[in-house]
Amino acid sequence: GNIKEEEGTVNAPIGRHPTDRKKMSIHAKNARKAITHYKVLKRFGDYTYIQCKLETGRTHQIRVHMASIGHPLLGDQVYGPKKCPFSKLVGQTLHARTLGFIHPRTNEYIEVNAPLPDYFLNLLEKLN
Repeated sequence: GNIKEEEGTVNAPIGRHPTDRKKMSIHAKNARKAITHYKVLKRFGDYTYIQCKLETGRTHQIRVHMASIGHPLLGDQVYGPKKCPFSKLVGQTLHARTLGFIHPRTNEYIEVNAPLPDYFLNLLEKLN
């Protein structure tokens, strides 16, 4: 969807969906704190390319939070529309560009970067 704000924060606890055990939800009884910050990188009319930074790391956090504000990820058949308007899309348009963590044994900070996969780059080019 077209996100109106240039950036924002979703602060909504996440837990198991009350009726569908395969899904997560912001309406769960035993939800845990979850915070996602998002920033618009580029607008494509009916679509918005965003960057998310997580304060917490809950299961499906970005997918659940973006769907909860009315902007499910393109291609997400669990939290968004069942039918994707783009053929040859491989799953939802979600990619972890940078992951960082402290190694449990050495206490060393490790950061790993990965470029966007071809299917994602092709979609951005098509939207452009």
